[in-house]
Amino acid sequence: MLILDQKRLVQSKLEQLNKGEIAYAESKEIIRLVKRELNKQNFPVVYDETDSGCWFIPQHETVL
Repeated sequence: MLILDQKRLVQSKLEQLNKGEIAYAESKEIIRLVKRELNKQNFPVVYDETDSGCWFIPQHETVL
């Protein structure tokens, strides 16, 4: 079984979100770390949490 570094996983999720892509995490620890980083950066996302994991959906500002 391949074990990935948690910091690299979190960084990967943050990079996805910065590109405007949706990110998904299953591990409660990874979810906690991603949320912590998003809060530090004041990055607007919607959390869709399920029993099996959490979807992070970036929120885009609309210009009127």
